[in-house]
Order: sequence, then structure tokens, then C-alpha cells
Amino acid sequence: ESDHNVRQGLIQYENIIAKEMFYNDSEKKSIDALCNMLQVDAFKEIQSRLADNGMRKGFACIFYGAPGTGKTETVLQLARLTGRDIMQVNIASIKSKWVGGSERNIKNIFNQYQQYCAKCERTPILFFNEADAIINKRSENIEHSVDKMENAMQNILLEELEKQEGILIATTNLTNNMDKAFERRFLYKIEFKKPNTNTKALLWQSMIKDLSENDAQELAKEYDF
Repeated sequence: ESDHNVRQGLIQYENIIAKEMFYNDSEKKSIDALCNMLQVDAFKEIQSRLADNGMRKGFACIFYGAPGTGKTETVLQLARLTGRDIMQVNIASIKSKWVGGSERNIKNIFNQYQQYCAKCERTPILFFNEADAIINKRSENIEHSVDKMENAMQNILLEELEKQEGILIATTNLTNNMDKAFERRFLYKIEFKKPNTNTKALLWQSMIKDLSENDAQELAKEYDF
């Protein structure tokens, strides 16, 4: 099969537009470390180390924090920098109106992703954007059929997370309503905090080219966008 056919349906890394990102120091360290881990040779080594220790080879990460802090764009830039395509999943489309359909949809997503992993030269990233709807705390009260369906979906997702051998990145705006069972499945977690004054000053300077450092600091202190 030609490379073009194999990669159809994926966001191809070479089409992702480069963007300069500004992070607080703690996030920057974590993101740089993750970027290094996802480079081809490093990732192969991590997978063999996991396998040697009897652990699953799948690598699941979660980015969490307030909306607008750059979680989604960071996934795109990581893919671009590590030469990995993205299979992006729209959570709303999983939640099928038909009972039983949602569970089937989740299984289909992971099956499709495994096929991409088998055919692509580099393991692509399975990207669950805005995953709040499926990784929030599971309902204790399952009298309603919607709650039953959501719990069933979450159970299947947990099973699939256990089995998957690729790279999964999920983003969520939830910071404290994540189900504990999901929290344990994510090997790597990065919290995206709101930009501090220094980061905001850099953002101001990136948008207004002739802005002095002093003025940028003043704007950053004065305005909290």
C-alpha cells in the first residue's frame, strides 16, 4: 500500500503548522521531557523497558487544566516535532444515540488505531480531545439508562487503555473530577496552569513586535486575559 493510502484519515504531521508556544517553567520541562520520550529511538527503548518489567507497552498521557491554556495545540506541536501522525477522536460522535452503539464505537476506534499502528512506519498518536465526557467520575447511581451506558463506556475504555500498545494523549478541562481508575491508567500527566506574569509578558511581546520588555511586564501584571 502506498504511504498516502496508509495515512488516509490521519492528521499528517507534515501538514501541522509550526507555532511558537509559551509555557510556565514547570509545564515547559514536562512537555520537553515528553517530546524527548516520543522521539523514535527513545520511544522504542521505553517500550522495551516497560515490556522487560512486565508492564504494558502502551503509553497514555493526560493534559489537564483550564480551557485556553494550550493543551490541544501542544498535542499538535508534539506530533509535528516527533514526526507522528494523529488519529483524532471526536468524543461527541462516540456517544451514540443507540444503546450499545457507544460501546461498539469505542472498540472500533481502538481496532482502527491498532491497524494504523501496524501499517504506519511510526506509531501515530491516538488523540482524545476534550475527553471530560468519558473520564469523569463514574456514576454511583445507575438507575438511569444514560448513567448505565456511560459506565459501560468507561469500563470498555479502561479495558482498551490496558491493552493498547501505542501512544494515547487525552486532554480534559477537569482537574478534580477525574475518575481514580482513569488517573491510574495515565503514565504521564501534565497540568496546564494559567500563564504567570513572565509567560504573559512573552505572549504580549510575541503579539506586539516592538513592545519593550518593561511595557510587556506592565501589561502582563495589569491585564489577566
